[in-house]
Amino acid sequence: MNNDTTNKAVEGIEGISPEQFAALGVDQVAYVRPAVVEGQKVYAIHSADGNEIGMMAGRDLAFAAVKQHDMEPVSVH
Repeated sequence: MNNDTTNKAVEGIEGISPEQFAALGVDQVAYVRPAVVEGQKVYAIHSADGNEIGMMAGRDLAFAAVKQHDMEPVSVH
């Protein structure tokens, strides 16, 4: 990417609101992270804006659920 293209991209990002920035990828990416609920290890699924959208007993199951909803799972530790 050349400097002119990079500068235009930065200018475009600077023009969006915090709410618009938080919504980027919200329907495309889901974060999977370990959690403990009632003493049991589970995997919480969060949308890109941080809202919890589900919980699964296993990591592989969480990733499969995310993919089933046409989203890209990303692991968060």
